[in-house]
Amino acid sequence: MKHLGLLGLLVLLASGCASVPSVKDSCTSTVMERVGTCIEEAEVVNIPTYLELRDLPPAETMPIVAVYGFLDKTGQRKSKDGIASFSTAVTQGAESYLIDALKTASGGNWFRVVERTNLDALVRERQIIRSAREDFANQEGNEDSPTGIQPLLFAGILLDGGIIGYDTNIESGGRGARTLGIGASNSYRRDVVTVSLRGISTLTGEILLNVQTTKTILSTGGGYDVFKFMDMDTQLVEIEDGVATNEGVSKATRSAIELAVLELIKQGDKRGFWKINWPITDAKIEQEVSDFLDENEIVLVTEDKENEE
Repeated sequence: MKHLGLLGLLVLLASGCASVPSVKDSCTSTVMERVGTCIEEAEVVNIPTYLELRDLPPAETMPIVAVYGFLDKTGQRKSKDGIASFSTAVTQGAESYLIDALKTASGGNWFRVVERTNLDALVRERQIIRSAREDFANQEGNEDSPTGIQPLLFAGILLDGGIIGYDTNIESGGRGARTLGIGASNSYRRDVVTVSLRGISTLTGEILLNVQTTKTILSTGGGYDVFKFMDMDTQLVEIEDGVATNEGVSKATRSAIELAVLELIKQGDKRGFWKINWPITDAKIEQEVSDFLDENEIVLVTEDKENEE
């Protein structure tokens, strides 16, 4: 009986270890498929906000916008027990997410984004081009060569804002049960990241558009454990197994920024700063006709009404 109990324990431990991911696992292994990731290959993450932003109809006229920065204004640090962490809780390169979202809108058919985050390098490179062209034109036989360079585009709207909130442990909870030394439990925790985005007129400095979005960051965990004495209470068996899943903070931040860009586009369309080129459908035609009749107080008389009269 002792040998059978020991053999069963080894089998249980081996099966439990087999469900834990390892760097040696291949992409086709069962555990890697269950976890939903692969250590050999990278992947393009098409989150719902990305797909909605990509499938947005194009603009009638593409506005020129500029992004100088999109800062982390939370001041939050990663929480670690017992030590002081200097790592930030959210990304410090959120302007890359914002620029990507602007170029993703309608497959790149919405905004013309001008480079401003690395303006010094751009200006220096333009000076090098101008100097090289002038030197070439000064050489004998090259007097007719062009020496100028196209002017930089100026933006009509400046996009500004940042990550203004990162609230941890907004909600947490779980369930569990234990009997005769055998128990199971699961738990969760919810964090929230908040993003603010505003559009500023470069001619007047007036804030034309302003939106704020939030995204939940969910962490879940579950497992079971065994703590039991065997063989006349002389041998102790202790087993633990579990897994925790944490939603990526960077992915959540990206989703919140993409949603902010989407809402900014819709807000600008409602306020008349630009126009979304929605596809023409029967429902849209009926709605426009109905709005025209209501605005001009026109009553449409049908044949059924004439017969009733």
